[in-house]
Amino acid sequence: MKTKLIAAALLMFAAPAFADTLITGAGSTFVYPIASKWFSDYNKLHPAEKFNYQSIGSGGGVKQITEKTVDFGASDAPMTDAELAKAGAPIVQLPVTLGAVVVAFNVPGVTALNLSPKTLGGIFLGTITKWNDPAIAAENAGVKLPDMAIAVAHRSDGSGTTAIFTDYLAKVSPEWKAKVGAGKSVKWPVGLGGKGNEGVTGLVKQAPGGIGYVELAYANQNKLAMAAIQNQEGAFVKPSIESTSAAGAGVQMPNDFRVSITNPAGKASYPISGFTWILVYKDQTDATKGPAIVKFLWWAIHDGQKVAPALDYAPLPEPVVKKVEAALKTITVQGKPALASNP
Repeated sequence: MKTKLIAAALLMFAAPAFADTLITGAGSTFVYPIASKWFSDYNKLHPAEKFNYQSIGSGGGVKQITEKTVDFGASDAPMTDAELAKAGAPIVQLPVTLGAVVVAFNVPGVTALNLSPKTLGGIFLGTITKWNDPAIAAENAGVKLPDMAIAVAHRSDGSGTTAIFTDYLAKVSPEWKAKVGAGKSVKWPVGLGGKGNEGVTGLVKQAPGGIGYVELAYANQNKLAMAAIQNQEGAFVKPSIESTSAAGAGVQMPNDFRVSITNPAGKASYPISGFTWILVYKDQTDATKGPAIVKFLWWAIHDGQKVAPALDYAPLPEPVVKKVEAALKTITVQGKPALASNP
């Protein structure tokens, strides 16, 4: 009997060492395709560490990390000063990948399209309402454009993808900047709203005449046609891994990582590109989850980047990786460094 009691006691004390660690996150739908791959791959390497991520949009990610209902948030727009103040404690915003916001369209008989900043702004402002409008025709010589109404699709939820898209339009269109502005949520002049990148993809795919903005992976996976957008050098550039990388190549990354790379210089640069950020508290309160999150993020900015091109994301530029490494080393767990050295 004594032996059985000792064995039972040993099992009770041993159990926590083998317990699973569930790490919860929420936010960006833009990052969801690559993030879900990372969670799966990392779990194979570390079976005791599991992830539960809610793809609810960047606005939801900021809200949930602020309310401390998740272990990390994800957003395609960095948190503002006002949002950081609401968090009540320092938050570190770490860029983890680069992506393109593409202008996807569904026009019968049309597979390729050029759009200048002025024309794109006119479509989303609602001043250009037909596909055979002279402004679109002038930029697409030889393309048979139908006499069809344009059906604009946009996000209905707080969205980092919206933040990137409207940040771009505000930079290239004074009229857009004055009437609509930029942000995760704006007052759209025209169109129907869809929830998440999934929702906008569905609206464009289902509606002949449709046009909307989504992350590159969603357009590719759903075989949607994508417009080439005229960049600041005057070149019409299609969204791709290469043109997204070109947009991020010259970035001067500030210490707080809050940066926009829309409308960048460079003839090969796709102009509606952006980073996506993982949001974590600088001092982690959970002694188990804290180190696990930081080690996962270290893996994501190194080994995790290898899967980026296959999933239509651009790997982080090496100077940005070095800067994120340094930031990860500043994260603490109950006041002590989360990383004793490079994992």
